[in-house]
Amino acid sequence: MEEMVTKDDLRQFGLQLLDNMRILFQESNQGQKEPIQPEWLKSKVVRKMLDISPGSVQNLRVRGKVRFKKLSGTYYYNREDLQKLFNDEGQQK
Repeated sequence: MEEMVTKDDLRQFGLQLLDNMRILFQESNQGQKEPIQPEWLKSKVVRKMLDISPGSVQNLRVRGKVRFKKLSGTYYYNREDLQKLFNDEGQQK
């Protein structure tokens, strides 16, 4: 006998799969005290995080204030350099 899979069956399967993945991630992160933070950040993330314009991010790159990498046309900036730069500027004020 042939059973038909309906759209509702697929939707329920997807929801169950997402719940199982969420539980696995929560269990694997319980042993960690701090959330994992990537070492390199995309330009868009840097702009949102620091609330600065694309030109300001470009100026940081051009002036050599932060290390960067360009992969497939996307710039990535070093998180540690950004934190150090803005911590230093905060201490000067």
